[in-house]
Parts: sequence; structure tokens; C-alpha cells
Amino acid sequence: MQQNEKQFFLNHSKIDVHFKQSKDDFVVHEIPLYEFSGEGEHIVLTMRKKDLSTWDAVQIISDTIGCKSRDIGYAGLKDKNAMTVQCISMPKTFEEKIRKFEHPQIKFLKIEYHNNKIRVGHLKGNRFFIRLKRVLDRDNLKLQNVLESIEKYGMPNYFGFQRFGIDGDNYLKGKQLCEGTLKVNNQKLSQMYLNAYQSILFNEWLSKRIELSKLIDTFEPKELVERLGIDLTTLKALKAQKHPFKVLEGDVMEHYPYGKIFYAEDVESEAEKFFNKDRVPTGLLAGKKAKLAVGLAKRFEEEFDKKTIVDGTRRYAWVFPSEIASKYDDEKNHLELEFTLPKGCYATELIRELIH
Repeated sequence: MQQNEKQFFLNHSKIDVHFKQSKDDFVVHEIPLYEFSGEGEHIVLTMRKKDLSTWDAVQIISDTIGCKSRDIGYAGLKDKNAMTVQCISMPKTFEEKIRKFEHPQIKFLKIEYHNNKIRVGHLKGNRFFIRLKRVLDRDNLKLQNVLESIEKYGMPNYFGFQRFGIDGDNYLKGKQLCEGTLKVNNQKLSQMYLNAYQSILFNEWLSKRIELSKLIDTFEPKELVERLGIDLTTLKALKAQKHPFKVLEGDVMEHYPYGKIFYAEDVESEAEKFFNKDRVPTGLLAGKKAKLAVGLAKRFEEEFDKKTIVDGTRRYAWVFPSEIASKYDDEKNHLELEFTLPKGCYATELIRELIH
């Protein structure tokens, strides 16, 4: 599956603007999960980096001050082609060296103290600033309408192209690892390939579910009974759901923006709560120990439940960007966007859905 094969959820035509990730036009601010205690055996650095991946920045810091890279903690991996602000941690013993640290692409904005190392996942989300260029006035109006739709309905929680490597084929190596036809000694690389394989399966499932939802919204229920193998009563109920992404009986739901997972049994009630942004259907990240869909939802998930050699889990199929703001400069034909996404979501997917 290629990136451009993912189903769009909105139906507008392509909007011809210029977008390129760069430190000037793509800015990310990490939102920490908690306040730091102000004391403890670890220092927490608010790091601003430009045109470096998080791994690259960690390695540069490690090589410069002599702290082992495994002792440097971070909550999430940030884009390389951007200016990003995120927190990293390291043992307090390196404080003197870090205060003398200088690098043209890395700057520490704040030093704090905390009791423990920052771990992957220790963040609420990220705040984004993105600048679109060559935006004609008429296209700005179209973009504003699309933003309103995204604010109302949310957007698909696809994994972005960054997940799949420079050539976009890391998932193939992950598949080969699962099949036993490839061996990778580097544990970090191996995990990256396996995660990419889980991610492509998730994207394929989500694309199929969006396609199903569009069919239900577009055609009369009686036209779809034979095609989809779903009874007329169920199809009528699905069509009546307010949200364009349809909740199926047996979907694994999760309270939003966090909470327990459970099965959708009273579908009408769950669909209404989904429309009100209280809970969201989840998709499968294939692997051991994962909770699987049942009932009707299982029919559309089981082909993506591939055997993997890692633990599986669930991922929100849908997310709701918040604090969306935009500003149009009609002299430069620039549209500046700001929005907040939960952790693990891709701003580039919002842009992809926005401009098609």
C-alpha cells in the first residue's frame, strides 16, 4: 500500500498549494505529560532542534558530553525536517557539561530537575505551526471550509510517511522478520521495521473502513445488501449515524482522549458518543495479546490480523485536532495554521487530508 492509496475521508478536490517541511514552515512544540518536580537525580532539558531527527540530536549530545545515549530519555520522536521543541532527560551528573554544550542546530531553552528519566510516551500531545504557500484567495476559502469539517468531525488517524522510512519500504522488512526470511541484529532497527509492518496493516484496515463508510453514506441501503453482505436493518442504522466514519457492532472502542477499551454493543449509543468526541473506534496493531474485534467489525478486521513476533495493541482510528487556528496573508499568499494533536498522531496527515 502506497501513501497516496489511503482513502481520504473528505470528498473535496485537490487544492493546489505549496507545502514543504522545513524549519521555517513546520514547527512542533511537545506538550509534556506532567509538570517536572523541580528536584531529583535527573535534569530535564527543553531542547530546540533544527533539521535533526531526535535520534540524531541524542547521538550528537551523547558524543559531545560522554553520556551514553541509552541514558538520555525522550518522550517521542520528532520530525527531522522541522524546528521542534521537546524535553529530554539525563542523569544530573552531566549538568555542568550540558551547560557548556554548544551546537548550531541544538539549543537548550530551559533546565529543570526531576525524579526519573523521561520515557517514550510521556507526553500529552504536540502543538503544530505549519505554513502553506502559494495559496490563492479562492483556495483559502476552500481550505477554511475543510478546516471546519475537520474541527467538527476529526480526521483519520493514519500513520504518516515518516513511519515507513526514507524509501517507504520498512514495512516489507518487518514482514520478512515475521516470516523468518530476514534477520536483523540491531534491536532498534528490528523494532522499527516491525512497527512499520504493524502500521501498514493498520493503515490498510482504516482505508478499507473509510471506503465502507463512504459506500454506506453514498448508496441506498437496499443497493448494498448483496454487495456488502450486511442485512438491510443494519445498513439503515449505519446510514443514520451522524458521523461519516461508521461504528460497527463489535468494534473495539476506547474513551477519548484516553481510557479503557470495550466492545461496541449498543451501536446507536456508541455512534452518538463518538460523534460527540467522547469515544472512538480503534484499529488493530497486529500482534500477540491484542484485543480483537468481534461480530460485524471482525469481518472487516480479520484479514489484517497477521502473525507478528511482537505484542499487539489498539490505536485510535480517529482523532480530533483541537485549538485549530488559521491566519491568511493575502499579500504573500500564505496560510498559517496552528493546531494540537494527541501523541502518536501525524500533522502531515492533517495537511494531506486538507489539501488532498
